[in-house]
Amino acid sequence: MDHSGSFRVYLAVTTDLVEEARTIHNTTPLATAGLGRVLTGAGIMGLLLKNTGDKLTLLFKGDGPAKQILATATQAGEVKGYIANPDVDVWKFYMKEETPKAALPVGVILTLSATGSEMSASSVITNTELGLKRGFNSPGHRPLFSICNPELTYTVSPFQTGCGAVDIMMHTLERYFSIGENTPLSDRIAEGVLKTVIPAGKAALENPNDYEARASIMWAGTISHNDLTGLGRDVFMAVHQMEHELSGMDEKIAHGAGLSALWASWARYVYKDDVSRFAQYAVNVWNIEMNFEHPEKTALAGIQATEDYFKSLDMPVSLRELNVDPASFEELAEKCTNYGKRTLAGIKVLDKPDIIEIYKMAY
Repeated sequence: MDHSGSFRVYLAVTTDLVEEARTIHNTTPLATAGLGRVLTGAGIMGLLLKNTGDKLTLLFKGDGPAKQILATATQAGEVKGYIANPDVDVWKFYMKEETPKAALPVGVILTLSATGSEMSASSVITNTELGLKRGFNSPGHRPLFSICNPELTYTVSPFQTGCGAVDIMMHTLERYFSIGENTPLSDRIAEGVLKTVIPAGKAALENPNDYEARASIMWAGTISHNDLTGLGRDVFMAVHQMEHELSGMDEKIAHGAGLSALWASWARYVYKDDVSRFAQYAVNVWNIEMNFEHPEKTALAGIQATEDYFKSLDMPVSLRELNVDPASFEELAEKCTNYGKRTLAGIKVLDKPDIIEIYKMAY
């Protein structure tokens, strides 16, 4: 923008250019995206050169896996370039094959309350070719700042509002039901997050412009996934792992919907390994009276209350509602165990037969 307040906008369609570069350099999708952006930028800037013989060079150097990207351009629109590491592949981070050495600083403007990415060290991507969805955590990509304005979430659809409420609860519940003892403060924080989201989620569905409800959901989402609610516990999100296989294989399944369809079945499958914990949850979050003679009844009542709440948000509580084919359960479980290389940790360790049984229970 110049002193008069005027500015120019340049648009370029460079699909063919980038595809040719990909073919020449045999780049991975991530390397193609990086090289393509630099080629496009150089091409636009080259057209602004004054003299026919002028040439422009763009060079980006860093200590990341791409190492260096260079592009040159002329006034005639001729562009060429290269990337030092055409094999750079972010998927290797998610498969734990490589570890990034550094990350660019990022800031966040929150428009959807759910993932907690505004304050977490987590990220998730889907490899559509493999049908796999994997997460990667690193302190290096935790945002430096976040702008959280509840008004920006007024237009979030009812379905995504419900998905967000479920995801926030699940980030909290997965930590709450992880292995650990004597974490009273973390427990009270987690229970406070849950008791805040439950009425706020309903209120936001009834009135999408309810500022207080949206603000409560937003703040709860931040707290739920910044590791605070799991302090003192050995956190492993087993239900998240099982859900990632669902939405990894079928992009039509929203993450929150997959979680709401699975959680109660997982809870009913494992609760006997920590009845007192589930009973505490029922009493402290859902205000269910403790049955001291039969604490398992209290535990099950808390699980049922959670499932009923998900239903009240119009969220699915079974895999049948998501049109998941039971014939896929074995493949889902196989992928969830990384083809037999891992089990899912937690109050009950889950192997492939356990995971298949939970999928069956959830159907």
